[in-house]
Amino acid sequence: MSPKHLLYAVVLGACFACGAYAQTGQPAPQPTPSAAPSPDAPAPDMQAAPAAEEPAPAPAPAPAPAPEPRPTAAVPPSGPVRNIVLVHGAFVDGSSWNGVIARLQQKGYHVASVQIPLTSLADDVAATKRVLAQLSGPTVLVGHSWGGVVITEAGSGADASKVIGLVYVAAIAPDVGETSVDILKRGPQMPAGSSMIKDSTGFLWLDPAKYHSDFAADVPESLTRVLVAAQQPITSKAFEERVTQAAWRYKPSWYIVTSRDRAVSPEIQRWMAHRIGATIVETPSSHLVPVSHAGATADAIARAAKEFGKE
Repeated sequence: MSPKHLLYAVVLGACFACGAYAQTGQPAPQPTPSAAPSPDAPAPDMQAAPAAEEPAPAPAPAPAPAPEPRPTAAVPPSGPVRNIVLVHGAFVDGSSWNGVIARLQQKGYHVASVQIPLTSLADDVAATKRVLAQLSGPTVLVGHSWGGVVITEAGSGADASKVIGLVYVAAIAPDVGETSVDILKRGPQMPAGSSMIKDSTGFLWLDPAKYHSDFAADVPESLTRVLVAAQQPITSKAFEERVTQAAWRYKPSWYIVTSRDRAVSPEIQRWMAHRIGATIVETPSSHLVPVSHAGATADAIARAAKEFGKE
């Protein structure tokens, strides 16, 4: 090798050695793969050459949405009863409760009289629940005649938790799966049953000539004529609709038996009252007791409301 080339080799070797020392500060140690690191070893110099980068981890999947909380059972309201909801029966409208309403209002109750359409059980229940939805606090649900079927269904379910008791007034109180016909056929054929007239659209009317004798015998005839003029028919299929819920199975009830009834047999009324475990009040009245004995009816409802409030 010429002297010139030898000089270049010496210079390049010196530069390489200087560069390596400047990066590490000391000669690079030879790795010993089998030696485990000592726990007392000092932390590596932060300026040391970084290890080879690992591939970036895949992004984590988005967390699943939190499940919605399960609905909890509504707690029945407590305290004294201030609300009373009245449901009329067939062949009358909500005005049949007028005398009862006035007396209950005098006793300090907030009273609502439902105008049910009498077009089906479902429609009548829906109308009743619309009224219940406007109220707050403990409420007593009262049904006369066919209205008993309505309150049996409407007083059930979470949306009727404010209903703390039921009052049946000469009313039909079926169990789950039963119809009004199922109940009434347990007793004798009553005169009012033979006084019904079915029109071409399937609605039943009470014969005006027999309205007084078979439905409202102890109501003054002058008032009976007004009731006949305002008579509301009921679809015949309603009497064959089956109840799907029975509120009296888990809510206390009272029953006003009308002992001179010619529409719903007093014997059947007593049988229903005993079956549902109701407190029984008897009144010597025709079927239309909310009109003929408004005072006694209101008193019985008020007594029931006080008892329900205590429970």
